[in-house]
Amino acid sequence: MNQRELFLRHVAQTSEIPMLGEDLNIAIAKGVKLTDVNGKIYTDLISGISVSNVGHCHPKVLEAIHHQSQKFMHLMVYGEFNQSPQVNYAKKLTDLLPQKLNSIYYTTSGSEAVEGALKLAKRSTGRTELICFKQAYHGSTHGALSVMGDEYFKTSFRPLLPDVRILEFNDLKALELISKKTAAVIIEPIQGEAGVIKANRDYIKNLRKICDDLGVILIFDEIQTGFGRTGNLFVFEGFDVVPDILLISKGMGGGLPIGAFVASTDLMSNLTKNPILGHINTFGGNALCVAAANACLEIIISENLCSRAKQIENIITTKLKHPLIKEIRIHGALGAIDFYNEVLNMRVIKSCIEKGIICDWFLFCPTAMRIAPPLIITDSELIEALTTIIEVLNTIEI
Repeated sequence: MNQRELFLRHVAQTSEIPMLGEDLNIAIAKGVKLTDVNGKIYTDLISGISVSNVGHCHPKVLEAIHHQSQKFMHLMVYGEFNQSPQVNYAKKLTDLLPQKLNSIYYTTSGSEAVEGALKLAKRSTGRTELICFKQAYHGSTHGALSVMGDEYFKTSFRPLLPDVRILEFNDLKALELISKKTAAVIIEPIQGEAGVIKANRDYIKNLRKICDDLGVILIFDEIQTGFGRTGNLFVFEGFDVVPDILLISKGMGGGLPIGAFVASTDLMSNLTKNPILGHINTFGGNALCVAAANACLEIIISENLCSRAKQIENIITTKLKHPLIKEIRIHGALGAIDFYNEVLNMRVIKSCIEKGIICDWFLFCPTAMRIAPPLIITDSELIEALTTIIEVLNTIEI
């Protein structure tokens, strides 16, 4: 069998047609460039869905991984040993966060961070109702799927968690449905898979006040928007509002699998009793992954990649103009290029990939193309990629 046949037979598929085609076989990735087994070079404009914020195989990330691998990798299930990589990273990150976000629970993915946060909210409040929003995406495990805001992806897996209520996003009136029965509200301050839709500032401030008044845990899902992606280290910084629990992953590990939920020490302590081991995993805080995350955070800060995200936004909004583009919604280096219909969008994406530009669409916004390049992309690399997109648009006849 050839590689394509082996891929289809032995690697579990998530759709009948893999997003970028089963023949796209990457041999090496460096910086913003991917090279396939035939030597064709692609420019990555999606960062593995906001994962490779510092690019692929950043030398400092590789160095950190190698250095840690010479010491130890896995020692013990999460939380049982005092591991210096975990402690050092937790101190470094929480020093950059508001005072009440001072305790990190390490996970291996964003979905698991969601699961842990939902459990923590229910355990600490003694309540069961969870509130989420239409077109929200929080992951595919059962708890995370329960608070997804799209029925198409949920219906085949019901029953899911009970007592879940879905509200309209950015609708102030709908917030009146939050009550003293509510354990938590989970929200993306910028909805990613909805096509980069940002919450209104007044809406978030009202949400924070309602949660405070009713004793409800407010969870911000910044799994896709964190670590400089939108122009701040985290989106919530621009709202002058602090969540009770912050969810992080994707851009955290420089390409290695790691996530976390972050809260106060007091709130997090609820997982230590009634029962003990209220949340536990084997590989959370894996030493190699945390070492990579530590290097990644240092790169983001030292190279001022938050500001670079804003520069990327400016280049995209300035250079990417075409009559076929209905709207550009962009915050930092997270953008949705919205066309007039789904068919047009898919034609553009297919042609861009054929011309060496890696892009894709959004789960709940099929009319829009995602642009979320690594934050290290140079002006010339970005402009060259945008020029290719315009060339593709020029060849399409409506």
